[in-house]
Amino acid sequence: MTNSLDLEHLRTLIAIAECGGFGKAAAVRHISQPALSQHVRLLERGLKRKLFERDGRTMRFTREGERVLAEARRIIEVHDASLRRLEAERAPTIVVGSTEHSAEQILPEMIRALQAAFPLCATRFEIGRSTQLTESVAKGTVDFAFILDPTGRSAGHLVGSLPLVWYSARGWTPPEGTLPLIAFEEPCGIRERALSVLAADDRHVEVAAQSTTLEGVLAGVRAGLGVALLPSAGGRPTGLSVRSDLPEAGTTQLRMVTRRGLPEEVEQAALTAGVEFFAQRPHLQLVTAARGA
Repeated sequence: MTNSLDLEHLRTLIAIAECGGFGKAAAVRHISQPALSQHVRLLERGLKRKLFERDGRTMRFTREGERVLAEARRIIEVHDASLRRLEAERAPTIVVGSTEHSAEQILPEMIRALQAAFPLCATRFEIGRSTQLTESVAKGTVDFAFILDPTGRSAGHLVGSLPLVWYSARGWTPPEGTLPLIAFEEPCGIRERALSVLAADDRHVEVAAQSTTLEGVLAGVRAGLGVALLPSAGGRPTGLSVRSDLPEAGTTQLRMVTRRGLPEEVEQAALTAGVEFFAQRPHLQLVTAARGA
């Protein structure tokens, strides 16, 4: 059995009880539902007991889960009372979302900008697909997120544009006839762009493999299963080559979407960090209007 209990995991357990379910508890805790489920799994693993059981379409506390919940409430009550007596406030947390494509390049800039602007705030990051992040922002579980928008129709602040580049494994030769495409699972705007660009070029194409993650798409390309269309913020994925023999696919917009009620100073600091990322990289298309967006 574990020698210690994570306070955040105990807060998650209490939120599930008070909200009546995992989904609402995740929104209240400002975390994704998979992250909330992970909290529960870690508690169950550490305590070596099952805390929930299925009851039709819902989950309910087991008898052991009720015991742990009671202890969780006692622990959190004592902990928070101690903080109040010591006049110590919990630092607010800013939750930032980013797609896998832009996380490696943009998030370091974001960390520096937020730490400089809000030194007393903690920062947590959610990495996911644009569609998932947009939903999280709408629900209020993510404060703001950088998403890819190849259609140019999404809401939010326009930060910049990233070129869309075709990649294949090094030395890969396309087969005769149908061109195999490696893509993200639907819905995906870049997948739609790839299919439409190839169709307009009179190329026969089929989706040979698909994945929910960038690593999955890259693994398929490196394995020689086909080509992929991906945004580029500079550099080249390891083991891949740029395909100059495929039609130009244009760019995808990078937008920042924010939750309702986000403080203006947080929104402006994040937007400035995003714009400055592009300003420092002249090979990318800079949207200067974003500074005043």
